[in-house]
Amino acid sequence: MARRRSTTLPPPYLKRVWFDPDRVSDEYSYPFNLPMFRGGEFELHFDRAVTIIVGENGVGKSTLIWGIAALAGFDPAGGGPGYRPMDHSQAVELDGDVLASVLRASWLPKVGQGWFFRAESFFSVACYFDQAARESWTAPPDFLLHSHGEGFLRFIAERCGRPGIFFFFFDEPESALSPRRQFEFLKVLGMIQKRRQAQVITATHSPILVALPDARLLAMTRGGFDPGALGETAHFRLYREFMLDPAGTMEAMLAD
Repeated sequence: MARRRSTTLPPPYLKRVWFDPDRVSDEYSYPFNLPMFRGGEFELHFDRAVTIIVGENGVGKSTLIWGIAALAGFDPAGGGPGYRPMDHSQAVELDGDVLASVLRASWLPKVGQGWFFRAESFFSVACYFDQAARESWTAPPDFLLHSHGEGFLRFIAERCGRPGIFFFFFDEPESALSPRRQFEFLKVLGMIQKRRQAQVITATHSPILVALPDARLLAMTRGGFDPGALGETAHFRLYREFMLDPAGTMEAMLAD
């Protein structure tokens, strides 16, 4: 398990990530053929404790999260340093590890303690913790005794509520959460911002999560990143159109 760091510096601890084209073996293979990597000039700066990436399916936001998490020492399938809840020996897609091999990072300081949350792998992670607890003759956390969303939120609150210097990655956490539970998740992110002892990078489709105050919002498109505000995102505009005219929006969208 990674050694816990101590620092008086506020987040962000990961300052910058960039692309090293000299390490790419095939620029036409995925994920290197994503538009944001074309030309080998990809670079991303972080200046807030919480960075939220929003974008359409297929633009590469989840792949980027996986790659940065793997670069930081986390299991691309979800988990933390030293935790390997899933067997990758038969995996076909290892995009996170592949991307991490060509990414470079600038840290101040390097943080290796934290967690990578992926809703689709939560079951495997929860089973891993239950089994590890039984093998050590301690009470299992039993996250799976709750509904998927409640167990996921309880797990997040427990992990993110611990004191210390941490790095947390979230890939589309709203997929496990109802709209009301998404506000509970925002409370966790707000607590992280107030403590100023952790950095968060999350990818989402949720206009609710995108609205977090004081977070850095990055809209990812096929052309790259566009820093902007909540009301400028395509996701928010579409939801607003639907709420203002549900029947008209449904008619227009289903006719396409």
